[in-house]
Amino acid sequence: MFTDVIELILAAGYTSKQYKGSIVRKASSKFDSLKLFMRIAWELGLLDHKQYARISQPLDDVGKMLGGWLKQVQAIPDSTSQ
Repeated sequence: MFTDVIELILAAGYTSKQYKGSIVRKASSKFDSLKLFMRIAWELGLLDHKQYARISQPLDDVGKMLGGWLKQVQAIPDSTSQ
């Protein structure tokens, strides 16, 4: 799942504006799933508090970056609808 997110982020970086929004949305959705599974792993005791805390901050940072990118691509007018 983590590699799927990385693959989608890389693909979005090299994709034309016409398709970028769709890929960024998919990356954001996969990333949200990844965060959920990390939380479940912590709640089940598969990750201790230190491990979860160490992973949480970078995940929050990536989530903020993805959210900003998502807002940016949503603000770009869709050239196919003109």
